Order: sequence, then C-alpha cells, then structure tokens
Amino acid sequence: MTEAKENLNYQKIIAIVGVVLFAFKIVAWYLTNSVAILTDALESTINVISGFIGLYSLYISAQPRDRNHPYGHGKIEFISAAVEGTLIFVAGLVIIYEAIINLTEPHQVGKLDYGILLVSITALVNYGVGYVAVQRGKKNNSLALIASGKHLQSDTYSTIGIVVGLILLYLTRLAWLDSVVALVFAGLILYTGYKIIRGSLAGIMDEADEELLNKVVALLQKSRRENWIDMHNLRIIKYGSRLHLDCHLTVPWYLTVLEAHKEVAALEKLVRDNFGESVEMFVHMDACEDFSCSICTKDDCQVRKHSFENRFEWTLENILRNQKHNVETARAK
Repeated sequence: MTEAKENLNYQKIIAIVGVVLFAFKIVAWYLTNSVAILTDALESTINVISGFIGLYSLYISAQPRDRNHPYGHGKIEFISAAVEGTLIFVAGLVIIYEAIINLTEPHQVGKLDYGILLVSITALVNYGVGYVAVQRGKKNNSLALIASGKHLQSDTYSTIGIVVGLILLYLTRLAWLDSVVALVFAGLILYTGYKIIRGSLAGIMDEADEELLNKVVALLQKSRRENWIDMHNLRIIKYGSRLHLDCHLTVPWYLTVLEAHKEVAALEKLVRDNFGESVEMFVHMDACEDFSCSICTKDDCQVRKHSFENRFEWTLENILRNQKHNVETARAK
C-alpha cells in the first residue's frame, strides 16, 4: 500500500470516529443537561467537519500528477491543515466564551456519573486515534494527517478539562469549577490551533524545513562517495506526503554519461532508503574544474592538476548556497 493510500484510509477512520464520538457527547449532554458537556459536543462538530475536510484533501493529494499539476496535488494538504487549525482556534474561543457565560449564569446538572463516564470514553478514544494519526503523519510526511491527529488530541485536552470540572462539580457542587478548568484547557487548544496554522502557512510558502534539511545534509556527509566531489544549491520542497529534492552534484569531468548516471542513481537510492519512496529527486550534474582538485579526495585520479589540500565538509550553511566550493571555502568552514 502506498503512503498516500495509507494516509487516506486512516483519515477515513478518523472521520468515522468523529461521528461516533459526537453522538456519545450528545447523549451525555442529554442525560446531564451540562453546558460544559454541550460545549464539548459543539466542539466535536468541528472534529466531524475537519475529519471530512482532511479526508477530501488526502483523496485529492493521492491523485497522480497530471498536466495541470506537474508536481502532484500535495499542496491541498497545507490548505486543509490551515482550515483545520483555524477551526481548532475558533473552538478554543467558543469554549472560552461558553465558560465565561457559565460562570455568570450557572446551570443545574444531573446524572453526572453517566456524563463523566461517557465523556471519559470519548477522551480516551480521541487521544488514541489522534496519537496514531500524528505518528503515521510524521512517518508518511502528511501534514493533513498530523493536523487531524493534533486536532483529536487537542479535543482530548479540552475533554479532560470538562471531565475534571465535572468530577469536582460532582464532589463539591461548586458550579463554577468546570468553567475555570475549561478556560485553562482552552488556552492549550488555542496554542495547538496556532501551531497548525503556522505549519500550514510555512508549507504553502515553501518555507525551509531546517530539521529535515539537517537530517538530509548529515546523511549525505556521512555517506558521500568518492566521485561526489562537491554538492551545492540543495533545496527541499514539501508537497503533502511527497518531498521534492534538487541539488547540483559535482563529479569528475571524464566520467561517461552512464558512469555519471550511476552516481546520481546511488544518491537517489541513499535518500529514498532513509526518507521513503515518496522522495522525488532532480540532480543537476556539474563537471569538476581545476579549483576542484584541492578539495577532491579521489585517490586514483589520473588527470589531477593540483594536489589535494583540504577536505570540504558539507554543512547546512554551505550546501544550500548556489555556489561551487573551493579550498578557500573549505578552510573557512
């Protein structure tokens, strides 16, 4: 099963779970007449909506490239995550509003034991499904799946706040306690929504993912081959679950086209073995020049014009530059 289909199938589970848990919360509200539980149920409507938004975005993202979308449809995941993050943020504001209203006009509640049990079950299921979604999303580079998982987890935090408030209310009969706890967890929800929106906008704007770039550069430096004399202008762009990586690779000028192609194939295999089959690479080959000799570690070169002086270590700072390297830049590392 491809990563895109795996993401899509799990998003279907998230959508179904969202509908079922929403029904659980409606039943809990009906039994208790609790405004806090009603608030949690209303927030779950956002889970249902965002679950289907995520499902649609992953369906679109899984479509193959076409004439109008030569890089695929993965950008839809960033838009989906932006919508979902916005919904999470709005949910936090709604909870704050309802909590403040409940502080000023407390409502009488009943059958809290049943309400606590039902809502606690939804919290456990939400967190478990959300945790798996985040892990799979990170594994498959799916921002939409990560956003859905974090949304479920943020819903869990708010539900925990509701449960704590209901337990305290059940024990003390102090009606304002559930609102105070809900306000605290609403702050966490707002922060989660902000983080998702920030990440989605970064993807839409093709912002560099420094953590990912550092991992790629470290891998290339550790595994560089003798004929990989130098590399520069490394760039990575995310398109949903796909990664597009391009760079300039300097190889000995006398290699045949077939030999040079083997070096590129080895580079592509190295990256895919470590980052998954969803990586798409474009490698521009450069022939070595006279100044390359001073940083070239190739021992059996028969056409070397200058002696080796200093090994050039690839780092995030120097490998991103659109500039061929020489011994001066090697000494300045």
